[in-house]
Amino acid sequence: MTAADLDFAAAHFADERTPFLSAKRVSELLGVTMIELARLIGVARNTLTAKSGQRKVDQALSPVVRILAMAAEMAGEEHRAVIWFKHQPIPGWAGKTAYDLVSEGKSDKVLAYLEAVRAGVYA
Repeated sequence: MTAADLDFAAAHFADERTPFLSAKRVSELLGVTMIELARLIGVARNTLTAKSGQRKVDQALSPVVRILAMAAEMAGEEHRAVIWFKHQPIPGWAGKTAYDLVSEGKSDKVLAYLEAVRAGVYA
């Protein structure tokens, strides 16, 4: 999956009225509240709904959406990707899930793991 493919797969998370990602759509897919989503991506909860915070929220949501898009492509469907994201421990991270790692600011580690799995390193 190329960067363009990930961008296309993540496009349905876009806000229809702006060029930014929709925090509401991501929270609905993950089945979390907006407060939990704010905590996950490391922004203040008021920032999620403030017009002035859209760029910051977009930047913070981008890795989560990329992870979900890549996991969905590998799992075959979005809901399986969400289950994996929230519940499946990632090997080598002491039982932590992708959700846990993202909340710790380690979304780059989750993306690297997914790339490695896709390349056949961790089969």
